[in-house]
Amino acid sequence: MNFFERTLAGFLDAVEHALDAEEVSQANGLLQRLDPRVKVVGILMLIIAAAMAHKFWVIGAVFVIALILAASSRVSPLLLGKRVWIPVLLFTGIIALPAPFVIPGQVIGRIPGLDWPLTAQGLASARYLVTRVETAATLSVLLILSTPWTHVLKALRVLRVPVVIVVILGMAYRYIFLLIDSARDMLESRRSRMVGEMTGSDSRRLAAASVGVLMSKTLQLSGDVYSAMLARGFRGEVYMLDDFQTTAVDWIMLFCFVAIAAAAFYYGR
Repeated sequence: MNFFERTLAGFLDAVEHALDAEEVSQANGLLQRLDPRVKVVGILMLIIAAAMAHKFWVIGAVFVIALILAASSRVSPLLLGKRVWIPVLLFTGIIALPAPFVIPGQVIGRIPGLDWPLTAQGLASARYLVTRVETAATLSVLLILSTPWTHVLKALRVLRVPVVIVVILGMAYRYIFLLIDSARDMLESRRSRMVGEMTGSDSRRLAAASVGVLMSKTLQLSGDVYSAMLARGFRGEVYMLDDFQTTAVDWIMLFCFVAIAAAAFYYGR
């Protein structure tokens, strides 16, 4: 029973995250009002600038700019903390944990009982890794939260990203929710027919069978969808009815993005 409950909770959590993103993208904030092409180019430049900076204060300045963009776009710090900061800190923290002990340099202390040397260069490397990833992840999530996914894909296509990548991303985003819905129906159907508790071996056997059935449905769905697309005139390019309009505010924000990124590149050398 616990297996079904955990799986259903995971499905519901994934759908909840998607609904939160859609709600934020409809808010009347700064990033929401910008041309998606400007957002993609500007945020990409900020991410590259933060990743290439060799000074901690430059990375911190880009992170502060990301916080200002989040506040002006009505993205709550609680949402960023739950979706970005805590998971990224845990993930990169595990990766960066050995750095203070294995990177050679000036020894500033030792771990009591283990006598492991703690180096200043190792601590600096760990700090740079964590702050760079946190900054890049925050900017990336701001782009996704403030822009409908279809607009992000169209902006990528306008920027000459290969159409194959754009189509794959668009189809994956659309049909992953159909697969989640199918998996949820399968689990709820099985749960409604259960009378007692399942043993560990039965639970693992059921999980393996469910994965196989879902894979079979996925393959059949992909073939049906592709055939339907060909029947409706699909020839490799995706077209949308929405047209992007670049206003004076968009040009001003693009200039600001370029200026901030250029300053970060210059001072972060």
